[in-house]
Amino acid sequence: MAFQPSLVAALPILVLFGLLAGLKVKPHLCAIAGAFTAALVAVVFFEMPVALAAISFGYGVAFGLLKIAWIVLAAVFLYDISVETGQFEIMKESIAGITADRRLQVLLVAFCFGAFIEGAAGFGAPVAIAGAFMIGLGFRPFHAAALNLIANTAPVAWGAIGTPVHTLAAVCGLPESDLNAMIGRILPFTAVIVPFWLVRTMVGWSETFEVLPAILVVGLSFGFTQFFWSNHVDSNLVDIVAGAVSIVATVAFLHFWKPKKVWRFDFRQPPPSQTKLEENGPRRSSTAMAVIMTGSGLIRSARC
Repeated sequence: MAFQPSLVAALPILVLFGLLAGLKVKPHLCAIAGAFTAALVAVVFFEMPVALAAISFGYGVAFGLLKIAWIVLAAVFLYDISVETGQFEIMKESIAGITADRRLQVLLVAFCFGAFIEGAAGFGAPVAIAGAFMIGLGFRPFHAAALNLIANTAPVAWGAIGTPVHTLAAVCGLPESDLNAMIGRILPFTAVIVPFWLVRTMVGWSETFEVLPAILVVGLSFGFTQFFWSNHVDSNLVDIVAGAVSIVATVAFLHFWKPKKVWRFDFRQPPPSQTKLEENGPRRSSTAMAVIMTGSGLIRSARC
């Protein structure tokens, strides 16, 4: 029956999530168990030759190390450098100086900056880096992680220098340019929906509509750039360029527009860095420089 191969093919995923979420096994052991389950399913149920299964397994390991792990390693390395040199703190202070409104901070950090990191590194890097950013601004860890996971739905198709699009083209055999263009015609609509729902998840309807102009600026600038770059340029830098454009557009817009009321959490006062910044003024140029250096470094590392 048609459903049986599908159920059998799902065994590696079931093993992975069963061990990870159900039995709380260490992640690297879960990954190894899932990989060996996939090889076993291929040989036993789909009658794949053992030699071909071993070659495919080796190819998958090499692909993961050279095209995926290397990008994540570069992202973590540059993140550690920014923390050690104090640039990460300057970036947090700059965001706090641009706006004290938590709704606008989540748009700038979780959506715009998170999309930039997704395009440059992908995988868990946006949640880890942007999440740490938001915790430093005063968000609770669980809220920061949840909001970043929601925000990461819009840019994920072009994560890690377009790796999902490259892989899709390699697997299905269709032209990458056609796939990239079609994805770029579908996903920009979510670029407007996701920022709206991201703010709505954190606050009520009335508070969400108070910052609707900023939501539209974020979503439209990001979505239009996604569409243009994917249809007319390439698949590598879609999220990086869209994230950078949305950051610049939103920061410029906030110089001319402010919400009627500044919305803050009621469980915590503004972080000390924000209070200090209100006295001394933000160093916005450091934020721009840090973003440019991070993006260029990740792109060079990924192409080596």
